[in-house]
Amino acid sequence: MGITKRSFGKTEDGTEVFLFKLENAQGVSTEITNFGGIVVSIFVPDRNGKIDDIALGFDNLDSYQKPGPFFGAIIGRHANRIENAEFELNGQTYHLAKNDGNNHLHGGMKGFDKVVWTPEIVKTEEGEALQLTYLSKDGEENYPGNLEVKVLYSLNDHNELRIDYYGVSDKDTVVNLTNHTYFNLAGHDSGDILEHQLMINADQFTVINDECIPTGEIRDVKGTPMDFTTLTPIRNGIFSDDEQIKCGKGYDHNWVLNVSGKTPEKAGEVYEPNSGRLMEFYTTKPGVQFYSGNFIKDCDKGKGGAVYEKWAGLCLETQYFPNSLKHKHFPSAILRAGEEYRHTTIYKFSTK
Repeated sequence: MGITKRSFGKTEDGTEVFLFKLENAQGVSTEITNFGGIVVSIFVPDRNGKIDDIALGFDNLDSYQKPGPFFGAIIGRHANRIENAEFELNGQTYHLAKNDGNNHLHGGMKGFDKVVWTPEIVKTEEGEALQLTYLSKDGEENYPGNLEVKVLYSLNDHNELRIDYYGVSDKDTVVNLTNHTYFNLAGHDSGDILEHQLMINADQFTVINDECIPTGEIRDVKGTPMDFTTLTPIRNGIFSDDEQIKCGKGYDHNWVLNVSGKTPEKAGEVYEPNSGRLMEFYTTKPGVQFYSGNFIKDCDKGKGGAVYEKWAGLCLETQYFPNSLKHKHFPSAILRAGEEYRHTTIYKFSTK
């Protein structure tokens, strides 16, 4: 069906930003802005054909420019947390912004979610795609290397929203890109996600401390509230007295996926019983952060005046494991100079 664009306003420095609408022949559509590469909305039908927006977000650019919960954004240069906001690479220690207590979160004070990307509508084998590019300069947020990043958003007639990530740096650096869309398959303004059922294709997860930092321990999910090996209501475990749930104040953990990393393989699915909406997700990344929206505040006035409160949406952030720079047995987020960073994640929508 192609891609259309319209103005989405101007940034504080006067740069015009656009909103791109990707639509397929099945009536599924998504709106994405080149500010932060943010997925503003995703419209999908329920089992009766009723179309709702299932992505939390804002109606205007001003709201996205303020500090917030990273609704829909591309996260980089390094998604998730880095302990003590520092890492060592090639014998040099790099000190990053402490923007999450004593730790570094989601790329720093001005991550990829707060920059304007260069948009281009490009042709692919399946039709048009939205290509966003950004040059993260050497020293930006104190990361080394000039990093050229490209993110390709596409929507096909199989109702697959595909995100292809590419990157290359002129120096050794660290890269861990993800997308931070908050999903509520009943509709973005329909309350909490506790009745959603979740399956994650993982037998293990990375244990966190009370700062949500992985300790290095990898633990089996069996017999714990982290067991989503079959479709399980989120409500079942979120009120648990398990120390891991207490540490995350809900779910805010990384699962070790049973995928090869070579091609996008199924990492899990979410099902919402009332609407019948099903979302499967596929990735080449080794991990996924399931975040149950524990820190969404009711001050986050959303689209159409919706008031988003705790647990209003869930995130499934495909990634390298958080804090991997401190644990050598975790898959490495180091990108060597001249090598290509390349990963794909797909969110596929259907009903049952």
